[in-house]
Amino acid sequence: MSALVALTCACAGGASRGGHPAQAPEPAPATEPTPAIEPAAPAPLPPAEVIPPARAADVASFDHVWTTIRDRHFDPTFGGLDWNAVRAELRPKVIAARNSEEARAVLEDLISRLKLTHFAIMPGPTESDAAAAADAGDEGHGSVGLEVRPLGEAIVVTAVVPGGPAAKAGVKPGWTIDAIGGKPVSALLGRVRVGHEHSSLLPLEEVGSVRGALGGAVDGTVEVTFLDGRGKPQKKKLARVAPAGTVTQFGHMPPLAVEYQSKRVGPKGTVAYVRLSLFFDPARILPAWQKDVAALGDARGLVLDLRGNPGGLGGMAMGMSGWLVKDVAALGVMRSRDGDLKFVVNPQATPYAGPVAILVDELSASTSEILAAGLQDLGRARVFGRRTPGAALPSQVEQLPNGDLFQYAVATYVSSGGRTLEGNGVVPDETVALDRKSLLAGKDAVLDAALRWIATQEKP
Repeated sequence: MSALVALTCACAGGASRGGHPAQAPEPAPATEPTPAIEPAAPAPLPPAEVIPPARAADVASFDHVWTTIRDRHFDPTFGGLDWNAVRAELRPKVIAARNSEEARAVLEDLISRLKLTHFAIMPGPTESDAAAAADAGDEGHGSVGLEVRPLGEAIVVTAVVPGGPAAKAGVKPGWTIDAIGGKPVSALLGRVRVGHEHSSLLPLEEVGSVRGALGGAVDGTVEVTFLDGRGKPQKKKLARVAPAGTVTQFGHMPPLAVEYQSKRVGPKGTVAYVRLSLFFDPARILPAWQKDVAALGDARGLVLDLRGNPGGLGGMAMGMSGWLVKDVAALGVMRSRDGDLKFVVNPQATPYAGPVAILVDELSASTSEILAAGLQDLGRARVFGRRTPGAALPSQVEQLPNGDLFQYAVATYVSSGGRTLEGNGVVPDETVALDRKSLLAGKDAVLDAALRWIATQEKP
């Protein structure tokens, strides 16, 4: 599972443990109690084994992952898997692995058997990695200042950061990427698509692979060949700069740049527009959101742009929603082995009462889906764009004995309207297909659709 998918976590630390202190979810019975299911009996310990010293940490990591899933997985039937048999099959392969990479592949096989999002094994940083990064002057993943999405068999530029390297080089929305570093993008996508052909997570994997190829050390460069609107090749040497936004650190996750943008759009700037790239850094984001929503007195409506937002702290969805509802409500229910927790929304003293449009796409995952589906079900927001990937399992990340990181889901999530988001996603009220012609014309068709709807609503 790619690092990008691993970031799409509605982290349990933000939901069940109160990522937003004033908006922690409250225990509540499920609307329809789930029948109790007896978990699988623990597997008997095998006879004493000879474990090579070089594999001891990997075997300990395998045992920890297997046991954690056995004890904490929200589905005690493991989707019909014989979890003891899986252990008996795979554990000897870890012992026999020739190196850490082979052992890691076995752990990835283990979690892949569950066929769920928010389960991942990620290589942990080592001291040598940190030293190499410092020597290279890498202060994080450098950015060339553009956004991309899959469009058919191609990767199309959907946005260019004003003043960024791509903008300075003349790159335009609607151009497609033909090659990166002299290597065809088609070959890169071909490798990613193997085994993911029918997965709703394929766009996340595709975009993640392209971002990885474009990224690198800050102050470095990368050669990119684009095809412009006429299909003519445009070869550009793009600098990599520090990503936009404020860099934050959460738990074992790598440093993340969180962007929060607020402006006025629409006719005469009468509609408020807020874009959030990740649900992290609540100490900065929530006060900024509060300030912006409190200043909406003269706005015809509010657009919350969650396109490309892969999720983060689930508690932030509750904190932000409190400024958009007038009564106590719930975005949905988190169902774990230990019981149910409601994502309770407590209204603020002066919530915004005007029309709210939420923009989503195939990269809007996890907490983005929880917020969009919850407000959609409550009738408080209208959703525009493209169906989300259905990756909405609250999860945790911890470090294993071998240094790798282990992400695992601790619950499933059901929206306030009774929809299971995992594997299904959020279906927009108004679907707007990705259109290269519109991009080349400099239009944002999803935002335009939202603005048209807001224009038809009564003034708040």
